[in-house]
Amino acid sequence: MTSPQSPYALLGGEEGLRRLTRRFYALMDELPEAAACRAIHPDSLEQAEQRFFEYLSFWFGGPPLFLQTRGAPMLRARHLHAPIAGAEIEGWIACFRQAWAEQVQDPALTEAVMPKVLAMAMHMRNREDAA
Repeated sequence: MTSPQSPYALLGGEEGLRRLTRRFYALMDELPEAAACRAIHPDSLEQAEQRFFEYLSFWFGGPPLFLQTRGAPMLRARHLHAPIAGAEIEGWIACFRQAWAEQVQDPALTEAVMPKVLAMAMHMRNREDAA
């Protein structure tokens, strides 16, 4: 059950979350600062977008789609195959911040969600920056 005050509900439910995840991955192709992040993804971003949608649905208080289809998140372990350092994280954050800013005008929602998203992004680091 979705709480009426969950980020999922405040984003507009499935439709709003889908809009956010689609825009996020579109920005990965558009933003020059996302090039390092884009490079660790496959040519098609369709499956990645679907997984991100399912994860955020669960994480933002909506239907637990990720758990139902993929089990426990273990995000860092699921990303160990991809080299993630500062440039990849910064690119990912740039895409998320812009997609979020284009859709969300509620400062309280941004204050509640963004620190957690940034912490998650930083947690994904599995490589040191090249010297």
